Amino acid sequence: MTTMTEASVREFKMPDVGEGLTEAEILKWYVQPGDTVTDGQVVCEVETAKAAVELPIPYDGVVRELHFPEGTTVDVGTAIIAVDLGGGAAPAAEAPDRAEAPAETAPEEAEPQGRQPVLVGYGVAASSTKRRPRKGADVPRQEPAAQALQSELNGHGPVAAVTPPRPLAKPPVRKLAKDLGVDLAAVTPTGPDGIITREDVHAAAAPQAPAAEPVPQVTPAGPVTAPAAAPAPVLAYDTARETRIPVKGVRKATAAAMVGSAFTAPHVTEFVTVDVTRTMKLVEELKQDKEFAGLRVNPLLLISKALLVAIKRHPDVNASWDEANQEIVRKHYVNLGIAAATPRGLIVPNIKDAHAKTLPQLAEALGELVSTARDGKTTPAAMQGGTVTITNVGVFGVDTGTPILNPGESAILAVGAIKLQPWVHKGKVKPRQVTTLALSFDHRLVDGELGSKVLADVAAILEQPKRLITWA
Repeated sequence: MTTMTEASVREFKMPDVGEGLTEAEILKWYVQPGDTVTDGQVVCEVETAKAAVELPIPYDGVVRELHFPEGTTVDVGTAIIAVDLGGGAAPAAEAPDRAEAPAETAPEEAEPQGRQPVLVGYGVAASSTKRRPRKGADVPRQEPAAQALQSELNGHGPVAAVTPPRPLAKPPVRKLAKDLGVDLAAVTPTGPDGIITREDVHAAAAPQAPAAEPVPQVTPAGPVTAPAAAPAPVLAYDTARETRIPVKGVRKATAAAMVGSAFTAPHVTEFVTVDVTRTMKLVEELKQDKEFAGLRVNPLLLISKALLVAIKRHPDVNASWDEANQEIVRKHYVNLGIAAATPRGLIVPNIKDAHAKTLPQLAEALGELVSTARDGKTTPAAMQGGTVTITNVGVFGVDTGTPILNPGESAILAVGAIKLQPWVHKGKVKPRQVTTLALSFDHRLVDGELGSKVLADVAAILEQPKRLITWA
């Protein structure tokens, strides 16, 4: 019986998913210990803060161990599955974890070119670091402190000061510490592996109770029994009346984005009620047009096109605020975001370069966006780089709302329910199809005049759809 050496086992780590994401939840394992896997085979489905994606493995072998069960949130860079390569050579996409042999017997492998497939929709950029060829046998690497001590023992001077390690904390925790004026180096970590948590930062920021003045010690005449310490209160809730759901995944990302947007960008919302009867008639006509055969044609299509035309007429509304450089970045393209409610929460994928698409092309892109979101296959890349967004709250039967901006965007248009209402048309009260539009915008970027003109143009186009031709 041949015993497989540990050198043949490869630990596959949670990949660097990019887009600022640092962790992912394992939703489902598609393999179990003992299963055979091949290069590129999907082994699990993970949910990042933005979407659920499938994760392929980059080599062949037999699954030895799954390090985490389903439902576990794992940090990027943590090993999640062990695969036995059966003594075969490691693939070029992953460098061996074991110690390297001397240069004479183990020539350095070629670096992989381009981006390697990791998650659906994107990959990890190849490292730009170039290794210098080694000369002679390997020399054991010494830690900075050991090097400094050896230097003193060899008579080369005093021990050099060693730079303390950087405190371990995730970006949101670092931002919280910065906002509260807390030095992370002075915080005592309580998280796993010495990671500083939000609770640690809040504890460090809390004002310390003043030290009590010393009280003269009095020796009692007889033995005194110390009172028993009061038991710590136990926080509990009625499980029959309440349900507690962990905040994670898309919900966690949405909450952070909305709080950040609401308390960063000064929001202004304007409203207009408009007669869209002619737009609804045009929708029905387009459904019969052979150019739209097999495509989804609905009011959202014409509302999207109306907003794109309004942006073309008022391009200054399509911008973002660069706080770091104190600059306004005007975009010469429109990545049109469409807010979509999914079982996992709210996501906002966007149509890239929507401004350059014809009406049939826009209809096709909208159809693909909606179906992909419904199937839970929207990639993180599809939700990056949006410039303006449309949220159709009318599908829920409400008149309108005051939408919060998607972070990094300048405006968001909310569309209310289209209802048959009495309306003055050509001097007479008639039943007409009416809706209410609401435009929220970042007042740092968009003045009231500009925001009003954009909203008025969208309303004018929906009232008279022929303006799609005359204004475009």
